Amino acid sequence: MKKDRDLRPEEIEELKEAFREFDKDKDGFISCKDLGECMRTMGYMPTEMELIELSQQICGGRVDFEDFVELMGPKMLAETADMIGVKELRDAFREFDSNGDGQISLAELREAMKKLMGEQLNHREIDEILRDVDLNGDGLVDFEEFVRMMSR
Repeated sequence: MKKDRDLRPEEIEELKEAFREFDKDKDGFISCKDLGECMRTMGYMPTEMELIELSQQICGGRVDFEDFVELMGPKMLAETADMIGVKELRDAFREFDSNGDGQISLAELREAMKKLMGEQLNHREIDEILRDVDLNGDGLVDFEEFVRMMSR
């Protein structure tokens, strides 16, 4: 794990937080297919080609934390101004999630959109936005769906 010495403790913590979030079964690994989504939550927007190349480098279709640091460490160090980090996304999500239940309802989305865009969006447009980002169809936007919405 030689690369992580270049990273600041808060950057390592951000990597750990992202890794834990996508280590769904808590076995210390994240799957190749979740890697792209994990990278997006960290504000890095990999191309399909990059994801294909990464998946070819990864043995066994899974990444442990050490490999994850090796993959993401250099990307974090080269972080560009247009990247949004997990912390900023979480802060924005909490801002939208006014009742703090971990999900953004249609009413909360309407309120947030009004604040962001004034009265430019009508109810139908906001409903369409929600339908687009509400991948599981529950009428709510969870953090993962929010990240996808923000990375468009």
